Amino acid sequence: QVQLVESGGGSVQAGGSLGLSCAHSGYISSRHCMGWFRQAPGKAREGIAGIRRDGDEYYADSVKGRFTISQDNAKNTIYLQMSSLTPDDTAMYYCAADSCPDSGDPEWSYWGQGTQVTVS
Repeated sequence: QVQLVESGGGSVQAGGSLGLSCAHSGYISSRHCMGWFRQAPGKAREGIAGIRRDGDEYYADSVKGRFTISQDNAKNTIYLQMSSLTPDDTAMYYCAADSCPDSGDPEWSYWGQGTQVTVS
């Protein structure tokens, strides 16, 4: 059974930084992808960063240059370091996981419960 548990959310002032973690347990795939998503009230869910087990990274334009995704495979944990935060970054942040397809996006079968980030 795969479980994803996010932590590290909170409140921060505009211009500040915040780090999120997502610890995952259970077997996902020998070639799994991990991703960070966010959803603000009244807005669609947005994929903002992704990372493959081999280290390839993806960033949405909205966070490129400000957010950094990383992983520690030994700890089964991925991280999202966020800097230069603005009120537009206020949202519930989720991590997700699935096996990486040969092409296209993963189906994201596994999700965490989310952690709130509020920027004022």
